[in-house]
Amino acid sequence: MTELAQVLATLSRIADALERRDPPAPPVTIPDDADAFVWQTAPDALMPVRRVNRLPIGLLKGIEPQKAKLLENTLRFAKGLPANNALLWGARGTGKSSLVKAVHAEANALSGARMAMIEIQREDIPSLSRLLRHLAQSERRFLLFCDDLSFENQDESYKSLKSVLDGGLEGRPDSVLFYATSNRRHLMSRQMIENERVGAIHQGEAVEEKVSLSDRFGMWIGFHNMDQETYLDIVRGYCAATGLALPFEEVRPKALEWATTRGGRSGRVAWQFFLDLCGREGIPPRFE
Repeated sequence: MTELAQVLATLSRIADALERRDPPAPPVTIPDDADAFVWQTAPDALMPVRRVNRLPIGLLKGIEPQKAKLLENTLRFAKGLPANNALLWGARGTGKSSLVKAVHAEANALSGARMAMIEIQREDIPSLSRLLRHLAQSERRFLLFCDDLSFENQDESYKSLKSVLDGGLEGRPDSVLFYATSNRRHLMSRQMIENERVGAIHQGEAVEEKVSLSDRFGMWIGFHNMDQETYLDIVRGYCAATGLALPFEEVRPKALEWATTRGGRSGRVAWQFFLDLCGREGIPPRFE
């Protein structure tokens, strides 16, 4: 055996040993009998969600312009037409994540498509490129959803997201759309942006690097604090959908008192009051 052949044989044995020690990850399967999944890593897998925690889109009140804009964009995507990644930002509890989940169901119902929704946790953003490679092998369309997305000091994972959304060599597959919700317009804390400004030699360039992440989203949808009548309209809608027999004249002062004790009005506060009301009345909330 020549010296070269001996070297090649040795390398082959090393490669075999390494593969046995750390075998390649099996391909991720995407069950056809589910339309919602949660992405998990170590090992990579898509966990089916048989029953999604969401409300019918008709019960989401006070956000009609946001609802129409996101639904139109999602319908285009479900039909195979071009659509934009979307960032839903604004005040807490105003219905951002509820709208994403409701729009997914409504778009599927209106288009007849079987678009799948995949939730990815903020901590798993660095694995997003791996997920996209798995999804590119499927013929289905996928709506990726990251709730409460934001980045803190020294967190470099935002660079992975920037590359995936726009500008990476592989790019985002046409069959994948990305929606995110955040309380922050630029996804970065003000302190994080200010720290970059103070510590940088070229302050403008450092800040631009941070805030440019939100520019990768082609659609921005803002959510704002609601007035009293909108808050009451949300409560009224929940009560009517559940068939609560209690007259709303009796419910109204209790709903206002609840909002006062919580320090503000929002869709989340309305939902929490409604759950409490159903518990006191001894009936389960149900939406047909």
